[in-house]
Amino acid sequence: MRRVAAMKGFYTHLGIYLIVNVGLVAVDALTGPDWWVQWVMFGWGIGIVAHALAVFGHASKIVADWEDRKIKQLMAER
Repeated sequence: MRRVAAMKGFYTHLGIYLIVNVGLVAVDALTGPDWWVQWVMFGWGIGIVAHALAVFGHASKIVADWEDRKIKQLMAER
């Protein structure tokens, strides 16, 4: 359930990124010859890549396994 929620969060983040950046490209195209939108896309894109790695990368499985072990350990101590 936790993994599905993480995936849903990533896809929501990606969808918002796409929608907002389409709007920003339109605003940038209408405001003049100087293009600035690529810097927004690049910066936010780094965040998207980091989010994808956290959700789909090998580290996410390692973290989930550690969380499960830690929960079991703490429950056993009770």
